[in-house]
Amino acid sequence: MDPIKTLEVFPLSIPRPTPYLGPLEAGVTVTDKGYFVRPGNKSIYSIHDHSVLVKITTQSGAVGWGETYSIVGPQATAIIIRDILSPFVLGRDPHDVVTIYEDMYNAMHVRGFFGGFYVDAIAGVDIALWDLHSKLAGLPLCKLLGGQRHERLPAYVSGLPRSTRLERAALAKEWVDKGFQAIKFAAAVAHEGELAEIQAIREALGSGPQILCDFHWRYTAQEAIRLITSMESYDLYVAEAPCEPEDIEGQAEVTRAVKALVAVGEEYHTVFEYRPRFTQRCMSVIQPEIAHMGVTGFYQACQMAHAFHVRVMPHASIGIGVFQAASLQASACLPNLVYHEYQHSIFDKNLKYVSGDMRCEAGFFYLPGGPGLGVEPRQSVFEYVLPIE
Repeated sequence: MDPIKTLEVFPLSIPRPTPYLGPLEAGVTVTDKGYFVRPGNKSIYSIHDHSVLVKITTQSGAVGWGETYSIVGPQATAIIIRDILSPFVLGRDPHDVVTIYEDMYNAMHVRGFFGGFYVDAIAGVDIALWDLHSKLAGLPLCKLLGGQRHERLPAYVSGLPRSTRLERAALAKEWVDKGFQAIKFAAAVAHEGELAEIQAIREALGSGPQILCDFHWRYTAQEAIRLITSMESYDLYVAEAPCEPEDIEGQAEVTRAVKALVAVGEEYHTVFEYRPRFTQRCMSVIQPEIAHMGVTGFYQACQMAHAFHVRVMPHASIGIGVFQAASLQASACLPNLVYHEYQHSIFDKNLKYVSGDMRCEAGFFYLPGGPGLGVEPRQSVFEYVLPIE
């Protein structure tokens, strides 16, 4: 055995020219820590791209890299990894990935920490362990998860970060002209309403490309049903997050009532959160976020989706590309994959911070080559590391 010798953690804060989802609305204020709330969905964001990197090294010097979800409070997640999770990892066999994941989860879930920052921290460690495990085996991660089904992954364009409805519609047309056939817009910044937004986009795109809408949990079930039904005349393909994430009954009601596919899941952390939503038929599509779930949790949820005949369109959050690579590797194994989200304003901007040949072009993601995840952080990203108290 080549035991794990060290676990290091690096919280990052990377400047970006335009905040996520586009320019700030009038009257929005930014705190001294760089945070603000989007009035369209009442959710907190940062003017920077935050991330947390995890580095695990064995006695012989083999290295695995992970990354986790840290839109806000990256140092909180980093402290959990450093102070609470590291004892579950150090000295362990790097091939015991799922066992270590379960040990970390079991340590705190009965105290209410079956979500949030704690499980985000587990996800970063789990991704690093899978990267290390795969590198030691000399194989890409997808090969160790049961076999590669996809050489490339269909991608949908996520987000149209422009100031006006017509500008966003024109941007959608630019992406279609580049070879993409599915576009998602965000209700939180559709200031003239979702119906006006989809009308403008459909007029710009014509009848072929698919349109998805992220409703950002804004509506009651009844409100969502009425709105989605009105948008179906413009051939709405997917209605994402139509009502609040806790509202299991409302999610099921919307799914039964509308013709568009209903998608949920970016906010959930474990298969245990997905299970009641499968049994109550709350969605047609799940959107697992590997930066919340880790490879272990992500793959568990996708396997359960297959058993319930539910499709998968993985979510892609803010990061430098390490967990994005993990998500692509795991998605390459899935028989029920439809699309993978392409957050172009994040992926393209931050791709310079990782090595490898991962890319998205003409409607498809291409997996990075080589063993493990196929990517590693470049030295340039470490100039953005935040101090940990």
